[in-house]
Amino acid sequence: MPPLPPGGSETVLGSDVTFKGEVIYESAMRIEGKFDGKITSKGRLAIGKGAHVSGEVSVGNVSIEGGFKGNVVSSEKVELANTAQMQGDIRAPKLVVAEGATLVGNVVISPDALKGQGAAEREQILSGQSPQVRR
Repeated sequence: MPPLPPGGSETVLGSDVTFKGEVIYESAMRIEGKFDGKITSKGRLAIGKGAHVSGEVSVGNVSIEGGFKGNVVSSEKVELANTAQMQGDIRAPKLVVAEGATLVGNVVISPDALKGQGAAEREQILSGQSPQVRR
């Protein structure tokens, strides 16, 4: 994970927290508990080893050590630790998968990974806004 920018802060949802809904933030967030919903940021997201996250994630960087079910769109990089249990789709320019990680889903990794998005959606993701998810 890249370091926090000067003056940046990290929001932490502790292991005793269960959250349902939508979160939009600027700098960084770490989830150690349970989260169900939508996360949008141009910053970084860390999903801890004991965390269980489900939903849609659109961020700059994401590191997954725990359980994740849903879709990830990253404008920079996705990292799956050896303890990661990922079920869902990933779209990003870069992907790092540690030996032992579980990944079940579709993956689009290339410098042009966000080109499959419409121009308006791509601009929303890169600016940290929440894009509309089509089903």
